[in-house]
Amino acid sequence: MRRGIHTVAVLTAAATVLTMVSGMAAGAPAGTELREGRGLAADIRYTEYGIPHIKAKDFAGLGYGYGFAAAQDNVCVLADTYLTVDAQRAKYLGPDAPANTAFGAARDSLASDLYFQQVNDSRVVERAVAAQDGPREEVRELVRGYVAGYNRWLRDTGVSRISDPACRGAAWVRPIRESQVYRHFHALSTIAGQGQVIDSIAAAAPPTAPSTPAPVPPDAAERVRAALGDRADMGSNAIAVGKDGTANGRGLLLGNPHYPWHGGRRFWQSQLTVPGKLDVSGGSLLGIPMIQIGFNKDVAWSHTVATPTTFGLYEVRLAPGDPTTYLVDGKAERMTSRRVRVEVRQEDGSTGTVERTLYSTRYGPVLSPVFGLPLDWTTATAYTIRDANQGNMRGLNTWFDLARTRSTKDVVHVLSRTQGVPWVNTIATDQSGRALFADIQVVPHVTDELAARCNTTLGKAIFPRSGISVLDGARGDCAWGRDRDALVPGTFGPSRMPVLTRSDYVANSNDSAWLANPHQPITGYPRIIGDIGTERAPRTRMGITAVEERLGSFTRRSMQDLLFADRSFVGEREASAVAELCAALPGGQAPTSGGGTVPVGDACTALSEWDRTMRTGSRGALLFEQFWLRAADALEAPDLWRVPFDPADPVATPNTLDTANPAVAVALGDAIAELRAAGIAPDAPLGENHYVVRNGERIPIHGGHNAHGVLNMIIPAWDPAAGDVEVVHGSSHIQTVSFTGGRCPDATTLLTYSQSSNPKSPHFADQTKLFSAGKWVRSRFCEGDILSSPALKVVRLR
Repeated sequence: MRRGIHTVAVLTAAATVLTMVSGMAAGAPAGTELREGRGLAADIRYTEYGIPHIKAKDFAGLGYGYGFAAAQDNVCVLADTYLTVDAQRAKYLGPDAPANTAFGAARDSLASDLYFQQVNDSRVVERAVAAQDGPREEVRELVRGYVAGYNRWLRDTGVSRISDPACRGAAWVRPIRESQVYRHFHALSTIAGQGQVIDSIAAAAPPTAPSTPAPVPPDAAERVRAALGDRADMGSNAIAVGKDGTANGRGLLLGNPHYPWHGGRRFWQSQLTVPGKLDVSGGSLLGIPMIQIGFNKDVAWSHTVATPTTFGLYEVRLAPGDPTTYLVDGKAERMTSRRVRVEVRQEDGSTGTVERTLYSTRYGPVLSPVFGLPLDWTTATAYTIRDANQGNMRGLNTWFDLARTRSTKDVVHVLSRTQGVPWVNTIATDQSGRALFADIQVVPHVTDELAARCNTTLGKAIFPRSGISVLDGARGDCAWGRDRDALVPGTFGPSRMPVLTRSDYVANSNDSAWLANPHQPITGYPRIIGDIGTERAPRTRMGITAVEERLGSFTRRSMQDLLFADRSFVGEREASAVAELCAALPGGQAPTSGGGTVPVGDACTALSEWDRTMRTGSRGALLFEQFWLRAADALEAPDLWRVPFDPADPVATPNTLDTANPAVAVALGDAIAELRAAGIAPDAPLGENHYVVRNGERIPIHGGHNAHGVLNMIIPAWDPAAGDVEVVHGSSHIQTVSFTGGRCPDATTLLTYSQSSNPKSPHFADQTKLFSAGKWVRSRFCEGDILSSPALKVVRLR
């Protein structure tokens, strides 16, 4: 039989079997073995909702199946990823085309290309792959197979026959190389560091006239907080319950990452099996051929975006008369200059070249102003950024090894040995009922002592609130330190990182490690890792409250109910006061920010009768959502609450909204006015104006903002004329995993935006509809469960 794809559609457990064979095109050119995957084989067993269970005899075959299946579901998103990290967006899409926001904050494709081209020219990725702590052999085989599988699907399908209109026939959809997969991972690793300042790196240029540094603004810390908040498109909840907290005395996990619903940071769900070597199920970011959040028969783990700052700034003192030379301990050092060239599509369709010289110091690339701060490159000083994840390929080994752990102790060992997690912490549980919080990740070695001794005036202003250091680059003794157990110079070793194991529970919702369990607060870590004894976000407080209400009787189902209860922590505590304020407004008129008033109408009743949840049927929820977003933005914490934060009572405080503050009534008036202008009744069910549209079908979406303390976090795109009409980011690949003592964990999952980004796919919105209805997908982990699926379809790649 010719080498090809064998598709076996199994109609029932004892089914009629239909086999179709599609052979490879004859006459393939010489040297295509690696690209097409000759000698590789995999079985892709699809169950309900298009979830692939990929099985192969070796890791190259496993990657082969993964690459083929991932391309089938999301080829346009993946091709856009490779276009980005290859710095060719401007060549194919034009210099003014939007950048790919999945990998950083760039204003357009030209800025993105200039940044990624200088990364590629530096060969930092190639050196990291070749390093002693680079990808292990099994990971390399996975990547090799992934590339072959992706290219195999693309060749068999043909670019002109891609069904997704987003890239059908596009010249930028091309076969890929292994280097692009590693570049992709590097871009993900550095997204919390250099990825935040792409424009600043691409635009930095030496001064052409004498200039001096601007003074530090008094609101520098607030500017940084606001700037970073604008880029906060990732978050998560994770709850691990131990044996003392569950009904069956074993471990239970909720993983609920909050990631973008569109683009290159989408999750994709699969099960990966090499008999006797690997068997793991879960989600991974598109294009990373391994499970990053998931479970095996003994361990379940998730991650939440963590508080450690993964980069730092340096202020360098320049040599008189030469703005490209800086001084360290009085000695002059020339900046490294690199002439970066990118191809650009011209208005007439021809291709031209844009060249720009970018500069770096021993600390990293030189910046132009960013975060709203005065980081100007003057004739006296310049600022550079050092990213602790620069050159980090170790994370690939971390996730490969996490998939094979057998206990939470193994999880700590893997995190400590590989030291590759770039910007997330880890929450895990196991069969024996241990619950683990571990913030063992890549963090610059900036101790509080170093910060106090070496922070510049700007650094002293912003470090306490942000954890971003601005150190004196003119002093050699201000370099990042190193722990003896750290694999990489300039980083903290695992012995300095927060770790907590409990038999009741641990949880995190993107606050620092301090209250992973309020009965055993974690302290003693440096400020750069996170704050201690400070106000917790409403979502953290909701999580602790909801967990402790159920502790001792947790089951998988009750954990699902906890998440999809959609309770608003702020609403439960403050909505009544807002309703009373509304009812007491003189003449039934609420003030607005424009200086006028608006009739409250039935808004007061809507607030009073609201059930304090963000379910699709909740009436009054949208009004409270819009009110609270305005109130929280208008007021600082001390002005918002009558009872301030008390570190001795961090879950209950602050509390009691100060309704006497005029800004509260104005926020209410503006919310009422906006809904009225859009023709939305104050008591309209949330789902009527909180939805997404998929192939012309409106799908109601439940969940709410972090600011409201809703665990099922959904950040919508607000349209003043129509309500919340799309989801920007929020709950994505959700899993609840309960261990039972057997080989088959009791697990359910949900990929909120579904497996495929292709509107022509049957799996474009099927799980989105489940999410809307509050339903879950039964996880089929063991072989018998997979083979008994009524939706089973087997694709055999040979």
